[in-house]
Amino acid sequence: MTPTWATVELARHPERPYSLDYIKLLCDEFVELHGDRAGADDPAIVGGPARINGRSVMVIAQQKGRTQAERVERNYGMAHPTGYRKALRLMRQADRFRLPLVTLIDTSGAYPGVEAERTGQAWAISDCLTAMAAMTVPIVSVIIGEGGSGGALALGVADRTLMLENAIYSVASPEAAAAITWRDGDRKHSAAAALGLTSADALRMHVIDEVIAEPEPAHLAPAEAAANLKEAVIRHLSELEGTDPERLVGSRYWRFRRFV
Repeated sequence: MTPTWATVELARHPERPYSLDYIKLLCDEFVELHGDRAGADDPAIVGGPARINGRSVMVIAQQKGRTQAERVERNYGMAHPTGYRKALRLMRQADRFRLPLVTLIDTSGAYPGVEAERTGQAWAISDCLTAMAAMTVPIVSVIIGEGGSGGALALGVADRTLMLENAIYSVASPEAAAAITWRDGDRKHSAAAALGLTSADALRMHVIDEVIAEPEPAHLAPAEAAANLKEAVIRHLSELEGTDPERLVGSRYWRFRRFV
């Protein structure tokens, strides 16, 4: 097993803390809101207003599910268009009520099924990208486990992007990349190494702003990982607080423009 693949397995570990676990440890208060206001509620996306260390924020996160029944219910954190439309509704509320936005990213990707494509998956994701790019409040995103493809980026157009040490962030899963590149899914280890998906890789490429240390892998020391995550989120929100909205939007644009 390669070191990169070992990180992939840690990011996917079934006992690793998920978004709702971190929300309980991160937030003083959290009120989950449901529904996309078009007739559906996707449990793969959770979100609502919260307080972090006394600061009012909006939290939007991807939730995989702990038990097998919950994983099925939440579709393993792979959101349908309804989930991204719910996220979009909460983004607009955050902007309207001047609430900084905190997103927790943990998904292998958006759900790729035919029904999702038929009901506007790409459109729903692009609406989130557009909305986040134009928000006039600070945005801090944290990749806590898997950050896969457009499903992750839909919650990742941020002023500051942070990443837990044993998380991964990539344009595609190693399995998908191996199948596309070599038509051989068994070459997932090689694909993982080529993708540069570890937190160290992302920091080196300036895709993220900070790696949040895990003294031990988060599934072994969840409280310590959550404490480090909370400290980093509060620090970055404090640094962004009071920034002129026009400057926020402009800086966010150029932050992503330089990746091209």
